[in-house]
Amino acid sequence: MREKIIGREQEILELEEILASERSEFVAVCGRRRVGKTFLIDEFFEGNIVFKTAGIANMSKAHQIKAFHKELLDRGIPPQWDKPKDWFDVFFLLRKFLEQSEIKRKVVILDELPWMDTPRSGFIAAIEHFWNSWGSSRHDIVLVVCGSSTSWMMNKLINSHGGLYNRTTHRIFLEPFNLRETEMLLNRNGFLLSRYEICELYMILGGIPFYLDMLRPSLSLSQNIDDLIFRENGALHNEFDNLYAALFKNSDDYIKVVQALSAKRSGLTRYEIVKTAKIPSGGGLSTILDNLRWCGFIRIVPNYNAKRRDTTLYQLIDNYSLFYFRFLKNKGNSEHTWSGIQNTPVFYNWLGLSYEIVCANHINQIKAKLGISGVSSSQYAWRCTDENGGAQIDLVIDRNDNTVNLCEMKFCIGEYSINGSYIKELRNMVAKFQNAMPLKKSLQVTFVTTYGLEKNEYSGIVNNVVLLDDLFGS
Repeated sequence: MREKIIGREQEILELEEILASERSEFVAVCGRRRVGKTFLIDEFFEGNIVFKTAGIANMSKAHQIKAFHKELLDRGIPPQWDKPKDWFDVFFLLRKFLEQSEIKRKVVILDELPWMDTPRSGFIAAIEHFWNSWGSSRHDIVLVVCGSSTSWMMNKLINSHGGLYNRTTHRIFLEPFNLRETEMLLNRNGFLLSRYEICELYMILGGIPFYLDMLRPSLSLSQNIDDLIFRENGALHNEFDNLYAALFKNSDDYIKVVQALSAKRSGLTRYEIVKTAKIPSGGGLSTILDNLRWCGFIRIVPNYNAKRRDTTLYQLIDNYSLFYFRFLKNKGNSEHTWSGIQNTPVFYNWLGLSYEIVCANHINQIKAKLGISGVSSSQYAWRCTDENGGAQIDLVIDRNDNTVNLCEMKFCIGEYSINGSYIKELRNMVAKFQNAMPLKKSLQVTFVTTYGLEKNEYSGIVNNVVLLDDLFGS
């Protein structure tokens, strides 16, 4: 039922257009593991699904075909129909089954599609033939395919150079919940957390609905994290290894890259990744970076005013991965680790660094607070190294209205206070950035903080302030 769906407003609008269309539609739904692809599709199309099946992890071609055929039998195909020997037979049976259906709009859901494509199985050729020779020429079929392996979905389906080239009519990339949607889900599940606590939780689990649904309202936030993650048998204790193994073949190289990126929150250049992760630079690394980006684990951050492409930064933005490398990897097991870390310098240092990633994932909300949602703009990072130590800005918003926002992200338990030593850093940063700008635009120093900025003799350098509450905007 659609009322159970939280957020996903744009996706719902697109799905409504698909259901109302008068032509056959081939819909690819992508997104990382546990992000809610199956839930969205099942809830939205409830009552219109004629057939649904799912691939099975790490199973052979024969087992995949057997599972598909059993689902067809359960849906009512005559048992006397020939038992399929290969994928072409399977899709022929599906075609015959759909031709007998009297439902006006026939929704077919093939979940975890990448798992069906076992080596040398002929699966791709069979689904190509099914769609190109039959499905696409009708007006009543909605074929929805989903897969957590976004790299497979992109390479084998969306960017296919074979028979499926340009055949998908809609591509939906499902992202993790933002802070507003996370708050909505927690409230629905009976939690009464402050936005400060929700933000802390977001820094650990990100906006992954499957993780958030595991939390128990009867426990405190720190108790939940200890129970789910730090306890040896906790439901998410081994999630990191399972996550990357499920998404990527040869996941060890992916983990090397992610671990290298986790050590530098502001990001690394390609050269720095090669040096730190100790893997060769070339097509293999390009594939890894592309796949991590498509799955939403990393983002590409251009370096402001850079004349060379090799200064582009790759930044890890997956909260759970960042948390894993900071607190779980090589730390041993303790059922009370997170509770023990609370209110320590390590904890507050982690909050400050992680808040920068939260802000990076809520650029639209920052722009809305600044009143520039309708202004064309681009986001950058900026680095400057010189004999005086250089300077760095993690978020630069370069606007087409001749203005640049230099954003500083500060997470604290109260109003942030600019002191005498920090004002020198800020002035140095602004001066160096002004010297580096190719065009002399108006500069605005912008603070993104939890509870605002304390007014004192130094606070006048700040032109505008974005609060934590503002990040919860739509």
